[in-house]
Amino acid sequence: MDIAEVARRSGLPASTLRFYEEKGLLRVLNRQGERRRFAAQVLDQLALISLGQSAGFSLDEIRNMLTSHGEPQIDRQALLAKADEIDASIKRLRAMSRGLRHAAACPAPSHADCPTFQRLLKAAAAGAHARKTGRKKAR
Repeated sequence: MDIAEVARRSGLPASTLRFYEEKGLLRVLNRQGERRRFAAQVLDQLALISLGQSAGFSLDEIRNMLTSHGEPQIDRQALLAKADEIDASIKRLRAMSRGLRHAAACPAPSHADCPTFQRLLKAAAAGAHARKTGRKKAR
């Protein structure tokens, strides 16, 4: 399948396909002049790349989960670690959502008087500090 057909069927611009090739994520079968030709399974490879990116994997991490022929060779431990990361993010975002909802409906005359809102501020400050210094937030 030539690059124009892959671009059309995948919805990705040809420049992205060329970039993925340069990064080692896609392998070109051959070239007809300046046009790259890909194997039929390239659409599955692109779907795997998209899935990996949606899960938060970097392109380098995704490349490491592919054989030299573009077949999946997925590190199950990396999947579990990423799932744990996602679960932690969900937990943090749910807590933030609950805190914001409470602050929006809080009967205290001022948010400064609301203990829940104050805890939310402290948690946000600790999280920002941990991200800035590269450390995980203490719990």
